[in-house]
Amino acid sequence: MMLVFSQQDFDMGTRSLLWDITKKYFTVGLIGLTVSDRYASIVSVRGSSMSPAFNPGSDTSDYVLVEKFCLDKYRFSHGDVVVFSSPSNHKEKHIKRIIGLPGDWIGTPNLDDVLKVPEGHFWVEGDNSVSSLDSRSFGPIPLGLIRGRVTHIVWPPQRMGRVEKETNQRPLSSLQDRPGFY
Repeated sequence: MMLVFSQQDFDMGTRSLLWDITKKYFTVGLIGLTVSDRYASIVSVRGSSMSPAFNPGSDTSDYVLVEKFCLDKYRFSHGDVVVFSSPSNHKEKHIKRIIGLPGDWIGTPNLDDVLKVPEGHFWVEGDNSVSSLDSRSFGPIPLGLIRGRVTHIVWPPQRMGRVEKETNQRPLSSLQDRPGFY
């Protein structure tokens, strides 16, 4: 018994196969986009503002896992590393460490002053203060600009691991520690 297929049968089979592949890739793309937008994403860390925690060598670029579950109720603590949109250019993303939470008093060595972090804002700084554009430059950042919390380094393989909270960056100042404040 011999099966004979016409060119029309072949064309229909090809179209059906292409349509099936297109549907599968579209579905995977939508799922990937949803996961990236709502749950987690991988972000490249550029520059030396967070060195030595990220990019300890000048020729490396770390990739980190950013979880977004923390955005549901804005659950953050001192020492968390966060990704946020720049207050001056919302297309730019920055990665910095939380130094102050809403209501904290922050000592600013450059200004020799104490500032209170307003409600609905965070004070963030880079680990490498010499080359960091952070709250010392643009002030406290609104909670709404936070895009997620960095939890793990995922690339390069030799640096793969959990990102540790470092809360001993600079002690928080309180009003009682400052002369002239009552």
